[in-house]
Amino acid sequence: MNPEVTAFIDNLNGQWQAELGHKLRQMVQETIPGVEEKIQYKKPHFLKNGQFAAVISPSKDAIAFMIMNAEGIEFPKGFEGPAERKWIKLKEGVEPDLAQLSNLLAQASESL
Repeated sequence: MNPEVTAFIDNLNGQWQAELGHKLRQMVQETIPGVEEKIQYKKPHFLKNGQFAAVISPSKDAIAFMIMNAEGIEFPKGFEGPAERKWIKLKEGVEPDLAQLSNLLAQASESL
């Protein structure tokens, strides 16, 4: 685990964002064994074999979780973005479906 990513998540706005950030990070680590973490473009990026797999992108009132390499994958309602990357905005009080996110991330990162 990259200590820069830990510090970034620990310092997010509000406790709910930090808790959600840590849950998303753990889900990524469990989904992609050996995932590389780094802060790039001022947010946590997760790489598999040197290629972007996922991004945690916080804003004032939400956290967007982005899945890269998403072409050809059927995403459920609620996801936005172009074919090559999809994201979902997660707001306070709404528990994300981590199993669903893990499944989508596993599909997207399979070919990386």
